[in-house]
Amino acid sequence: MTSFADPVQNLKKLVSFKSVSNTPILDLCEWVHDACTSFGFTCELQYDANDKTKANVIATLGPPVPGGLILSGHLDVVPTEGQPWSSNPFELTERKGRLYGRGASDMKGFVAATLASLNQINCDSLSKPLVLIWTYDEEIGCKGSAQFARHVRSLPDWYPREALIGEPTDMRILRMHPGHVTFKIVAQGLAAHSSKPDLGRSAIKAASQLLVELERLENELNSEKRLQEYLERPYVTLNVGMINGGKAVNIVPDRCEILVGYRPLPGDDARAVFHRFEERVRNLELPDVTLTLENITPALLTKEGLPLQDLLKSHAHGNQCGAASFATDGGNLASVGIESLIFGPGSIDVAHKADEYIETQALLQTPQILADIIRGRCQ
Repeated sequence: MTSFADPVQNLKKLVSFKSVSNTPILDLCEWVHDACTSFGFTCELQYDANDKTKANVIATLGPPVPGGLILSGHLDVVPTEGQPWSSNPFELTERKGRLYGRGASDMKGFVAATLASLNQINCDSLSKPLVLIWTYDEEIGCKGSAQFARHVRSLPDWYPREALIGEPTDMRILRMHPGHVTFKIVAQGLAAHSSKPDLGRSAIKAASQLLVELERLENELNSEKRLQEYLERPYVTLNVGMINGGKAVNIVPDRCEILVGYRPLPGDDARAVFHRFEERVRNLELPDVTLTLENITPALLTKEGLPLQDLLKSHAHGNQCGAASFATDGGNLASVGIESLIFGPGSIDVAHKADEYIETQALLQTPQILADIIRGRCQ
């Protein structure tokens, strides 16, 4: 029987699964399910509502009493195509004190360390529950944690209300981050031969007016600053990410789509910027323009002074709680009453890049840290 005591070997196995977002990852989900089951956890595969090839892994151990702790992370990784890797991204490679592989830092290293930490505690003697929530498709909109929130809706009274999300923070404690909202604009025109453009209506010309309004809105948002003491960019950032329109150079384009993303600040109404732009579109009085919210990943704003924060301080690089620049599953967990802190090994600066890595020493130190935290909350 595998003991999972060696985090490096755990990470080697985890990295070997090509669990790229928006692809089937059920083989990895089942492996993690079986690993947690071997420690005595009661495990559930919580499948995506529309795709049974991916699932959250929910593992529960200990008595159903108030208190305890949630450890959480995502199992998916971003693609590697087109990146200049020095070694196979799905084969863990150690060079000069670093472990290279896709997900080594973001965030299979934390999953590997969590499994190793379970060897350092007495899993049969927990006095409060320990819950592990491993999600899918975090990298493309925190879809797994959104599914978790829809599935549970309201938590049982005994369910832990504090979570540690092990994103790579270089062992700094973070309690907030912006969210990410995606919306689609569709400008509908009227096709015609380009030799007689007056017989048609150009959707791309309409889109150009919409782009001007988006830039004006972006400039306004850049001036509306707050949380400057925490955020590197203390304003809502907005990005026009994709444009698609027209069918041929000799046809007046009858359709143009624009995909826009923005990042609401902690504490913001996630839909507020979308509604501001809706009002601008109404004032333009353009025919046949529709706006659709595509995805909402909520921001996170966790209060200061959680008991978990005090436990983390002795292990953290600095005692102050900061902010992440990236979104996490924490926003969706907050929607069902779970307060999260973000803390884990590895650096976000190497995530999503070629030759992503985690320092070997950092990975080896993390199981003991997690074991201490579990004892502090669950024993």
